Amino acid sequence: MIKWKEEYAIGVEHIDKQHRKLFEIAGHAYEVMSDKLSVDKYDRIVAILNELKDYTVYHFNSEEEYMQSIGYKRFLSHKVEHNDFIEKINSIDLDKIDKEQDKFILELLDFVVSWIDKHILGMDKMIGRNT
Repeated sequence: MIKWKEEYAIGVEHIDKQHRKLFEIAGHAYEVMSDKLSVDKYDRIVAILNELKDYTVYHFNSEEEYMQSIGYKRFLSHKVEHNDFIEKINSIDLDKIDKEQDKFILELLDFVVSWIDKHILGMDKMIGRNT
C-alpha cells in the first residue's frame, strides 16, 4: 500500500495537504484491488477514477497558481507533466475496465503510485526549494 511519508513534503503546506489527498485516493484504489470478495468492482473503479480526475485537476490548478505566484522558472515544463497526466487519465477506455477489472486497477495503481513518487520527489520538491 502507498502511504504518505515525510520525505514527500515539499514545505508548502497547502500543496503537501493536497498531495496527502492523492495518497488517500491511491489508498482507495489499493483497497478495491485487495478486495477478493467482490466480483464486480467496476462502479468502485469508475468512482475512484472520477475522484482522481477531479482532484488532480483541482490540485494541478492550485499548484500551478502557486508556481506562478512565486515566479517559478520551470513552470511550463511542470505544467506539461500535469497535462500529460490528465491526458492519460482521460484516455482510459471504460469498456476495458469492465472486461479486466483486476488487471486495470493494478495498472492504474501502478501508474498513479509511480507517477506520484517520481513527480513529487522530482518536480515538486524543486518548488519547495524556490520559496
